[in-house]
Order: sequence, then structure tokens, then C-alpha cells
Amino acid sequence: MGASFAAAAASALLWISPVGAGPIGQPLGLAAAMGDLEPFGLQRTELWASPLLNKWLTLSRRLDDERVQLALCDGDRDHCVSPAALRLLAIVDQGRAKEGRARLGEINRAINLAIRPASDLTQYGEIDVWASPLVTFTHLAGDCEDYAIAKFMALRLAGIAANDLRIIILHNTTRDEDHAVVAARLDGRWLLLDNERMAMIQDSDARQVRPRFVIDETGISILQDQPLMAEVSSPPRERQGPGWASSRN
Repeated sequence: MGASFAAAAASALLWISPVGAGPIGQPLGLAAAMGDLEPFGLQRTELWASPLLNKWLTLSRRLDDERVQLALCDGDRDHCVSPAALRLLAIVDQGRAKEGRARLGEINRAINLAIRPASDLTQYGEIDVWASPLVTFTHLAGDCEDYAIAKFMALRLAGIAANDLRIIILHNTTRDEDHAVVAARLDGRWLLLDNERMAMIQDSDARQVRPRFVIDETGISILQDQPLMAEVSSPPRERQGPGWASSRN
């Protein structure tokens, strides 16, 4: 992810709501009751305002527009004028033909294969651009958050409930880099869909990662550190590299 994401993430920490506040658009009581259902068993703390939240809200408006375009193309493929929409819908069709874990795995693999890794600086001449799915499928290239955003949209179109999907911003403590993945809940367990691997893994099996932010259709929140985090195999903090300063594609 781009270096500006690290700066935005750092500033976001200054804008967290009081401990115990619920996610955007969700009552406090419900948020507290569902806190243990977040990936990695973490609680979420709402971002009231921050550059990172603004970035997500801007993208959300584009996603709403693209949902309309994709719905129109889905209902009338012959008259769809967007090759990018047809490419994405072909992957959605593959997912819809399967159920359960096979549906998640099909979409994860298909998008990993459809998009080639490319930095935002190479594509757009900017650092840390969050591209919408149709932009990504126009270029057929993107970095980790572009893969994650495209998977998020494809899984929703394939019938996965909004409450069972998250985009997670992780920090890889071994490489000292930030990374974006999708988390999908199946049978009460969260599976991670990662552009760096074809096989999905359960959140409890992830190693050397520190979850930082969670994004869903209600907004973006900070994930609170808890003992249940997957970083159980990482070395003590004082033996690790220099914090969360750098980021990745």
C-alpha cells in the first residue's frame, strides 16, 4: 500500500471515538453484543473523522454508482457497454455457481488471476489511490487494496451478506508493511482472501500480522488490540523492526 496510507492511518488514531462507541450506523448496544464476532476476535472503535475515513467515504460514493451500473449490466448483458463490468460479472457468475467455501475460493482465485500487481505510482502517478472495481477491471492491474475492494464488490454481487464481509487493513510485522485483505464469515468463522495467496486461511491461523482497521458497508473503524490476535508467533516487540513506519503494495 502507498506510503500516504501510513500517514493517514497514523492521523486516524487521533480521531477515534471514545472506547465502547459502536461502528458507524450501528447502535452501541448491538455493536457491543457483536464485538466478539469481528475478525481476529477484536473490538472495533469508530472513526468519527479522519483523512482515512474521508478516503473511504469518497470511494463508497463511487461504489454506489458502480453497483447501479453492474446491476444494469447483470440484467442485460447484451447491451452492457462496459467491458470492465462484463469481466467482473463473469467472475461473479463463477462464484454464484458454487456454494459456501467453494464460492469464496472461486472469487478469490479468479480475481487474483485477473489482476496483475501494479503500484499506484506506476498506474496513476499518485501514492495510495483506492480504485473502484470497474477502474481496476479496466486496467486489470492494482495493488492490495484494489484486489480487496474488487473482491468485496464481487462477493456482495454473488450473494454474500454485507454483515459477513469486511476489508481488513493488516500490518505485517515481519516485513513492516501494511496490507489489505478481505475477510468473509462462513459458519461463524472468518476466512481471509488475500491477493498474495490462492488458498484461504482462517483468521486464527494468520501469523505475524497486526490487524489495524476494519471496513464494511457501515464505514471504517479501528480494531482494538486483544489477546486473541493472531500475532501469537511473532517475537517480542523490542526485538522487532521499527514499528509501523513503512507500507506496501
